Amino acid sequence: MTDSNRRTFLRGAGLLGAGAAVSTVLGSPAAATGRRPDSDSRRFSIAVLPDTQYLFDADRCDPAPLDATLRYVLDDDNVVFLAHLGDLTENGQPGEMEQISRSFQALDRRRFPYSVLAGNHDIKSSTDDQRGRTPYLDAFGPLRFRNSPTYRGSTKDGYNSYHVFRAGGREWLLLAMDWRPSSGGLTWARDVLAKHPHTPAILTIHEFVSADTGEAQLSDFGKQVWEQLVAGNDQIFLTLNGHFWPPGRTVLRNNFGHDVHAHITNYQDRYYGGSAMIRLYEFDLDRGVIDVRTFSPWLADKSRLNEMEKQEVERTGAADYFSMEIDFDQRFAGFAPLPVPPARPARQVLIPGTLAYWRFEGADGAAADSVRDLSGHGNDLTRVIMPGSDAKALTFSKEFWGRQPSRASLRFDGGKNKGAYLKTVDSAPLNREMFPRGYTIEAFVKMPSDFKNGQHAWAGLFGRIGSGGDAGKTGDDPSEPAATLSLSDGAGLQWAVFPVNQAGISTNWSHELAVDRWWHVAIVNDGCRTTLFVDGCPVVRNPKTPAIGLASPGSSWVLGAYAYNRIVEQSFYGWVGDVRIVDRALREREFMLGS
Repeated sequence: MTDSNRRTFLRGAGLLGAGAAVSTVLGSPAAATGRRPDSDSRRFSIAVLPDTQYLFDADRCDPAPLDATLRYVLDDDNVVFLAHLGDLTENGQPGEMEQISRSFQALDRRRFPYSVLAGNHDIKSSTDDQRGRTPYLDAFGPLRFRNSPTYRGSTKDGYNSYHVFRAGGREWLLLAMDWRPSSGGLTWARDVLAKHPHTPAILTIHEFVSADTGEAQLSDFGKQVWEQLVAGNDQIFLTLNGHFWPPGRTVLRNNFGHDVHAHITNYQDRYYGGSAMIRLYEFDLDRGVIDVRTFSPWLADKSRLNEMEKQEVERTGAADYFSMEIDFDQRFAGFAPLPVPPARPARQVLIPGTLAYWRFEGADGAAADSVRDLSGHGNDLTRVIMPGSDAKALTFSKEFWGRQPSRASLRFDGGKNKGAYLKTVDSAPLNREMFPRGYTIEAFVKMPSDFKNGQHAWAGLFGRIGSGGDAGKTGDDPSEPAATLSLSDGAGLQWAVFPVNQAGISTNWSHELAVDRWWHVAIVNDGCRTTLFVDGCPVVRNPKTPAIGLASPGSSWVLGAYAYNRIVEQSFYGWVGDVRIVDRALREREFMLGS
């Protein structure tokens, strides 16, 4: 988990437009149709609303802040669900419940998915979920949610419920648990999780952690919930509660050795009862991040603020404005592993113009003595072991990326003047190729976590043994390879080539790549210019020079090595998956990247 000290302006379009939406949200026929968030978008938000009790306190009620918050939620197409954390009212009296119930009708009319739960101020705090009928249950019991698109059921007592909503291309489960769920209520929650064994789950409950000493800690009752529900159910990755203040957070480790993020959010102690502060959990599944921010739409919508309100528009402390890094695929792998598609047959990869195609399907850990060219053109590879190294410096591996055609790779254990690499045989037609029509060179690559330790600068992925000088080039450093795809010590890709029409080197650069993950790399020359792609995306540092073809000294190509002045002095460190060479420029949709 990483923190961020970012201070940003509130998103103007969403916040400033809230007031203008009053009439449409609260009653027009058009509003009843509702909006439809993209359930497959990899970016979405869950809105969390803590204790609103001081806004609904007998004859001291003011629903305006809550109404503004609910309008904001309805207007934000990124928000897929809203969860209230309990203590809707101060005394749990019928009149208070009627008032807040009217505010929530704005969501009901639009069939917007939300959940509520009873806090200790909404019922008699000395009771558990077997307390029987209450004004809270009359207003927010199961009957209210009969038309909800996400509501899936409640305990017989009506105080514990769960919802299932779709976002990011998958289903998510949210438990809304009572102020004091009984042993039967906790058993019900475990059963719900057991009936949805592959669904990530969020627990909302009024009391779980407190943060009086800074970092959040389990309360006495929270310890019971942890032991009886959370610790033994790996699906629960996030818990949210109110009740206490100040806000805080911590990371707990469950019985499976996985992180559970536990957060308390409550602002009733702040000016105007917290001004209906809302917390947005903004999921970005591609970045592996949940960005969290806390603000008051009611205050943000005001044209003029008093001195107290100016301090409350947005909360930017470490407990209210932060980011959580979560590798969602890895975190959910224990109960919802991603299906791995089968390998694609080589014939599907042999598109017109393919000059060479290598995949590395030897036994895991076996020495990679040679690799056959599956294109049928005879561009086979043989192993070369550098002095002082052995065969284990280059082995077949079961490591692979699900988007590559095969289900295997090569493991290079190289470095400066050590290791092993593969070289095209002397008779390979590729050795004489100059690519006058253009070319595409593709590979899958993964660097280990310790790649950036200063020992692997200019580790070569693919290139020629021959130098620019061998091809008659006099610009830059003629001892450099005629063509090489290498990695800097920061894991930035460099494609450096002496083109047919230049005396010097034409160079493409990528950004620095993250280690310990797979990347697809493609170098595409259309006969005039060269573009470097990473995961199908063009990089910015592509030269404007018209690099035409490759200067060819008629020498071998090497996989996993860099040769200066025809001498290999740096072999690769990491994994290389499928490699393909095509005698023409490919378009992104023709890359080997799977869906």
